[in-house]
Amino acid sequence: MKNVAILGSTGSIGASTLRVIKDLKDFNVQALFGGRNISLLSDQAEEFKPKYVGTFFASNKEELEERLKNKFKLLIGHEEADFLYENSEIDIIVIATAGISSYQSLIKGLKKGKRICTANKETLVAFSPLLREELKNLPGKLVPVDSEHSAIYQILNNSPNKNIKKIIITASGGPFYNRKDLSNITPKEALNHPTWVMGNKVTIDSATLMNKGLEIIEASVFFDLKCEEIEVIIHPESIIHGMVEFADGSIISQMSIPDMKIPIQFALTNPERVNSPTNRLNLLELESLNFEKINLEKFPLIPLSYRILKEGGTLPAVLVGADEVAVNRFLKGEISFQNIMDIILEVTNSHKINKNPGEKEIIEALNWARKEARRIM
Repeated sequence: MKNVAILGSTGSIGASTLRVIKDLKDFNVQALFGGRNISLLSDQAEEFKPKYVGTFFASNKEELEERLKNKFKLLIGHEEADFLYENSEIDIIVIATAGISSYQSLIKGLKKGKRICTANKETLVAFSPLLREELKNLPGKLVPVDSEHSAIYQILNNSPNKNIKKIIITASGGPFYNRKDLSNITPKEALNHPTWVMGNKVTIDSATLMNKGLEIIEASVFFDLKCEEIEVIIHPESIIHGMVEFADGSIISQMSIPDMKIPIQFALTNPERVNSPTNRLNLLELESLNFEKINLEKFPLIPLSYRILKEGGTLPAVLVGADEVAVNRFLKGEISFQNIMDIILEVTNSHKINKNPGEKEIIEALNWARKEARRIM
C-alpha cells in the first residue's frame, strides 16, 4: 500500500488526483492539505479518511476544526505542511499548488527517498540553478505531473540522455494565438482556455504562453538539457503532448486525449501502467493534427525564457516573481493583458544577475522582482 499526501487537494490538479486514487488499488490518501476552500477540503476528508488534514492559512483553523470535529489530526500553515516531507508514513507527495513552495522541504523529501510528483512550475524554475545539481545525488524521485513533461518522461524512461538530439514540447496556443489584436482582453476571456480546465494563474500563463516559457526551464531541470535541446511548437489539438527526437533521426511521441488524470496516474504508478476509466483516444475520429511555429514577436516570453535558461543564476527567480505579480494585477483588472508581458520583460531586463546564487540569494531575487513589478505598475 502506498500512502499519498496531496498538497493543494482542493485545486484542479489535487481534485483530479483524488479521482485517480479513487480508482486505483493499493493507494491510500494519508494527508490532504488545502487552501481557502474549507468546505471542499472537509468533504474530501470525509470521503477519503486521511490521517492528516491541513490548511495553509491559519485564519481557516477554527472553521476546519468545527467541520472536522476531531476526526483527523489537523496541520495548520506551511510549516506543518512541510512536516509531511520527512514523515516516514508518507511514500508519495503530490504537489498540486501554484506559486513558490518550500525548496528545502522538497530537498528533504527527496533525501528521504520519497517520490515527489509535482505540477508546481514556479518552485522548479526559481530554484532551477540549484535543483539541476541537487537532483543528481538524491535517492528520491522527482516526477512531472504536467502533461508535457510527463510525455517526455514516459518516452525517456529507458533511454540514455546521450542519445537525444532534442525534446519537443507542444503548446495549445491558448485562447488568443490566432487573435491579431491582443488589446482590450478581459480576465474572463483570458480564463476561457480552449482545451484545459486549470487554475487561474496557470490559465493566464497559458494565454501569454508564459507557461511554455516556464516549461522550457522546467525541462532543463527534469531532463538535464541545454537550451538548444528544447523546442516548443504550437499544436492546437493538444493530442500529442510531447516528442523526443533521437540521434538517429527517429521521433517518438506520446499521445492521449487532453485529460490531466492520465499523467497524474502515470506519476503515481510508474513504471507500471494500470487500467484507467478515462476516455480513450480514437485515432479514426481525428480529422488532423496541426503544428505551427510560435510567433515570437506576438509572444515574446518564449524567447525571453530561452535567454533566462541560458543566463541562469538569479534570473529564473526574477521571471517567476514578476509573472506572479503581473498576473495577479491583471486578474484584478488593474493592468491590461499586454501589460503582463511588458512588465515581465522590463523587470527581467533590469535585473543584475548573480550567476552563482544560493537559496538565500534566489529568495532575495524573487522578492526583488515582486517589488520591482509593483513599482513599475
